[in-house]
Amino acid sequence: MTAALILAGALLAQSATLTEPQTGQVEQSDVAYHELAEGQTDAAIASLRAKAGNDPAALINLGTAYARKGMRAEALAAFTAAMKSDNRYELQLADGTWMDSRRAARMAAMRLEKGEAFSMR
Repeated sequence: MTAALILAGALLAQSATLTEPQTGQVEQSDVAYHELAEGQTDAAIASLRAKAGNDPAALINLGTAYARKGMRAEALAAFTAAMKSDNRYELQLADGTWMDSRRAARMAAMRLEKGEAFSMR
């Protein structure tokens, strides 16, 4: 399955937009972007825990939310799960560039290791 995900900010997914190549149909799923954008980190974590599963965008946002709470081990686990996910997407970053979801998760993990903050624009 080919998919395009729109990301806002450094690595926060605004929404997951999945495009079926055979039909061209687009399906969007909420990945707690609004909660994160509004500083509702606990609400984002609750929402994302329930739906993250194997979705790289949701896992990246969950990791970001954990990092905001200072839950470093949990953040790293979420980023690692996104890197290892069977699902793989091309993510559009806020600056318009595209990046593989595994690479985006790896970048998020590296920033966490360096102590760099994830921030939205």
